[in-house]
Amino acid sequence: GLPVIEKIKEQFPSHKIVITFFSPSGYEVRKNNTVADVTVYLPLDTKKNAQHFLKLVHPDLVFFIKYEYWPNYLYQLKKEGIKTYLISGILRKNQLFFKWYGGFFREALDTFTYFFVQNDSSKKLLLQLGKTNVAVSGDTRFDRVAAILEKDNSLDFIEDFLSVRAQSRTTTTIVIGSSWPKDENILVDFINLNTFNIKFIIAPHNIKSEQILNLKNSITKKTVLFSEKEGKSLADFDVFIIDTIGILTKIYSYADIAYVGGGFGNPGVHNILEPATFGVPIVIGSNYSHFAEATALVNMNGCLSVSNQKELNEAFENLIQNEDIQHEKGHICSTFVQMNKGATTIILKHILNDSI
Repeated sequence: GLPVIEKIKEQFPSHKIVITFFSPSGYEVRKNNTVADVTVYLPLDTKKNAQHFLKLVHPDLVFFIKYEYWPNYLYQLKKEGIKTYLISGILRKNQLFFKWYGGFFREALDTFTYFFVQNDSSKKLLLQLGKTNVAVSGDTRFDRVAAILEKDNSLDFIEDFLSVRAQSRTTTTIVIGSSWPKDENILVDFINLNTFNIKFIIAPHNIKSEQILNLKNSITKKTVLFSEKEGKSLADFDVFIIDTIGILTKIYSYADIAYVGGGFGNPGVHNILEPATFGVPIVIGSNYSHFAEATALVNMNGCLSVSNQKELNEAFENLIQNEDIQHEKGHICSTFVQMNKGATTIILKHILNDSI
């Protein structure tokens, strides 16, 4: 939603922006953002809550992002005549809308003023339900991650950790982002047993102290935590575990190779577009089929999917030992992001024509 929010603020500077999150994982990372006037949890989707919340906020425009469908809020928005848009929507045949018992949810779709979906298949599914108020705009996340390149992504402590690279051109930096224990089970074996000159930066999905300690204790190479970095010579360590949130995107800018976690469990692999925008080759687990960008990049050979320890080792070794392959796959990733920009422009053009 961020690219659209920023453009909305430009076009309507007198309006206030309210951002809601339902899950703690989203709220905790973004609660101190600078783009919104108010950032809050969305109250549970009940008729009473929807009525009360909309009375407090009294919005002119409402945007739901990707998979967000809250029927009671949608019905109340429709009842009050408030324009409501779905952005970066994805629809699949296995969703409730397309089940024989999904009438309640199909009716909720009637409340949207307009659908902006990521692909043609989503548009066709909506057309099958008789929804013609739909356009294929693509995914606004491409606009967001492309804009990251224009920001200052430097982090002093990461540069301290990697300062040994100045003396050794053969040092490779592998950034492991949003890892889960199932990812870490095979990653730790590679970290402990490989003989390459590698600096590892690990940013786990869950930063609970017990899990972080278990991860640190499982690694035999010199390891330091972000929370204990003060007063230490970071360059002396091989592995840097980031037990804080909100800085992974910047850390990806230092990667030669990225591993993005989640692909060895449910619901699947995390966001691969952030390392991709920096032109970094990516390794992921095998559960990625529900993620269009991961599927596309695997098919294009910019992203490597692995199913077990042997495949992970081979993927890393091939990328480490062959800089040409490393750069080629990284170029595929960055080009993929650049070629898919533009969703925000399509959405804003429609909204401005529709006007508030």
